[in-house]
Amino acid sequence: MPLIRFDIIEGRTDAEITNLLDAAHRAVLTAFAVPQRDRYQVVTEHKPSRIVAQDTGLGIPRTRNLVLVSVVTRQRSQASKRIFYAELCRELKEACDVESSDVIVSFTTNSDEDWSFGNGVAQYLTGDL
Repeated sequence: MPLIRFDIIEGRTDAEITNLLDAAHRAVLTAFAVPQRDRYQVVTEHKPSRIVAQDTGLGIPRTRNLVLVSVVTRQRSQASKRIFYAELCRELKEACDVESSDVIVSFTTNSDEDWSFGNGVAQYLTGDL
């Protein structure tokens, strides 16, 4: 945890998607100091006409390299979120040549009782985590 969903325009190779996921995980490790194997990621590819991502009037250019990132997580500090935004953009630029103008991130916060990692148990509530 966190659970991270990526919405991208179709056309990337499997290797490019792997690089994207690895880069994002490095940003998670840096920003949230979670264990290495605390990794939950889902990628959904869309036809170009199926994603509309404008700029809220900020003048931010978008390309086919657009990456929409949805993060579902327990409460995180404002500081750790800012680190995540910056690290994610740095990692995606370095590993995938994705410009920061093509990275959009949204957080959804939930709580301990909202997570079960398997076996029908809420591990945060039972003390297993």
